Amino acid sequence: MGPESQGLALLRDQVLGICAGTAFVMVGVAAWVLAAVRRRSGVRVFVWLGAWSAIYGIQELCRVPAFVAALPRTLQSAVPFVSVATAYLVPVVAMRAWLELTHGLLRVLVKWMTAAGLAIAVAGIGTFLVNRDASAFMLPNVVITVAFLLLLVTVVALPTRLARRYLVLPHKGVLLAGTLVFVIEALSANLSRSLGHPSPRIFGWLGFAALLFSFGYAALQAVLANERRLQSIEHELAVARRLQLSILPTAFPELGSVRIAAAYEPMTAVAGDFYEFIPVDRQHAGFLVADVSGHGVPAALIASMIKVAVQSVAAWAHDPAELLRRLGGALQGHLRGQYVTAAYLWLDTETRTARYSAAGHPPLIHWRAATGTVTRIESNGLLFGVAADSDYPACAIPFDLGDRFLLYTDGLTEPENATGEPFGDARLEQVLRECQAKPAEELARALLAAITAWRPASVAQQDDITFLIIDVFKPFERTPDRGSNLLPPAHSH
Repeated sequence: MGPESQGLALLRDQVLGICAGTAFVMVGVAAWVLAAVRRRSGVRVFVWLGAWSAIYGIQELCRVPAFVAALPRTLQSAVPFVSVATAYLVPVVAMRAWLELTHGLLRVLVKWMTAAGLAIAVAGIGTFLVNRDASAFMLPNVVITVAFLLLLVTVVALPTRLARRYLVLPHKGVLLAGTLVFVIEALSANLSRSLGHPSPRIFGWLGFAALLFSFGYAALQAVLANERRLQSIEHELAVARRLQLSILPTAFPELGSVRIAAAYEPMTAVAGDFYEFIPVDRQHAGFLVADVSGHGVPAALIASMIKVAVQSVAAWAHDPAELLRRLGGALQGHLRGQYVTAAYLWLDTETRTARYSAAGHPPLIHWRAATGTVTRIESNGLLFGVAADSDYPACAIPFDLGDRFLLYTDGLTEPENATGEPFGDARLEQVLRECQAKPAEELARALLAAITAWRPASVAQQDDITFLIIDVFKPFERTPDRGSNLLPPAHSH
């Protein structure tokens, strides 16, 4: 081959090298864009896939003399460092990408191998910076890479049933094909190099491309399967939310001279808070608020059980202590390690007397219109789920026209501001005083607005919020067109 032919071949190889390196960098950028656009769970695999492809592409570009010569002088001096760094980091990033598709024992092994690879990379790059020795830790780097490839091929080649114990993949056929192509190319390249006949670089690029794209395809399949699963869960949660809302009261008790407002703000799609009315006649009714420990579906299931249990003890509506004792007994054995706090208020507008009892619940608030004072009433027994048979003390509370009662769960007072300070009892009382002349539903809106203003906009709601406001109004305050019951806030149940 003449000098001119050799020059053309060299130029062709360099052009191909620039094209291949650029293509892998662009694939990496495309993977990052995909991850940024989707912003859903599971897209981290595309972040690491993008890093893997981009670092490999940079490594290939640094091997092309024409590309290096075209760089500014300040960047040319950094090429040796970049070459060494990419040689050490490509296996580490590859293992980190694979980690996103593993679980079980394989995930543990890959984590340890990634940590070992990272330690080798840090040592190798550090040694190069100190004494310009690029090969000091290259042998351990090759060993950890080969060990990882052997582990990978073994797991991917397992029967589908066994492979699913270690890989988060709905299908592994494409991944198996791409992995085998890469391994076969790598083995043949090393063998031919040892025999003095190095294979063209294009075969290495094609082998890596086969592995990269098969990995990307498998990752995309896993992410789509995960999204379908999440969509199914979201649909089921929406159904569960509708069902949970259906167990809450749809109307207020028909009580003379009483206004009622209710607020129900779940932290998630479903909640562990619950409230119920037990109306008897136009002068008597019971009001129950309960709070299940925890959040989400498990707490919501317990809340649904409370609905059924309340119906079975409604005959003791006039006796708060007995009702709570029997309610706790009905739930005992079904809570599965969870606990429930509850508060029950019995209202007798004929004698203007209320009776109250609670199970480990925040105190009942009684606003006395005549004196403009707030009284916190605690009459607590044990939480439901602590003991099989507990007694619950009850207290009698005389009230007058214009008085107000507030039953609530702890989600009303626990929201924190930017400094970690809870909303607290003092601010709750402040809102009550500021809204003492307002009807029940306006007070409910004011309480929710105060909590929203207190909690930073960037902080999500941390607990379910439920409360009942019960106003005993004077006869001349009755609104003819609305009767004795006002509607709850528009955004509450």
